[in-house]
Amino acid sequence: MTRFVPSYYASPAVAAPRPEAVVSRRRVESGLDVSRPLAGMLLAAVVAALLVVADRLIDTWSSGNVLVVWVASWTVVFAALAVLASSLRRLANTGAMMLSQWNRARLQRRAEAAMWQHAQGDYRVLAEIQMARLRNER
Repeated sequence: MTRFVPSYYASPAVAAPRPEAVVSRRRVESGLDVSRPLAGMLLAAVVAALLVVADRLIDTWSSGNVLVVWVASWTVVFAALAVLASSLRRLANTGAMMLSQWNRARLQRRAEAAMWQHAQGDYRVLAEIQMARLRNER
């Protein structure tokens, strides 16, 4: 019978990944809302742009009705934030997931390139890769 015997002297090359890395990878792969900071930054950028527009608008007008215009512009800013909050969060989530998928694909390509480089020097690894390709073709 075969049985797994745990080794109490694990080498660093085969050590298990850190729990924090596993948890964060699971959050990204499961599609949880991991882009809250990114959505907050997008929301802050929209607020800053709206404030610049409101400031330019107030500066061009005379000082007679500045308070009324200032209150009206802030009302527009908060209404725009209320309307755009969900779409900005969706945009941030989509961007974070696309960035995560791109990074995962880049790491996969790098690992495959390293394996191919290793296979060029070791005929056993090259034979194993060729056999795996043949099995996938069937």
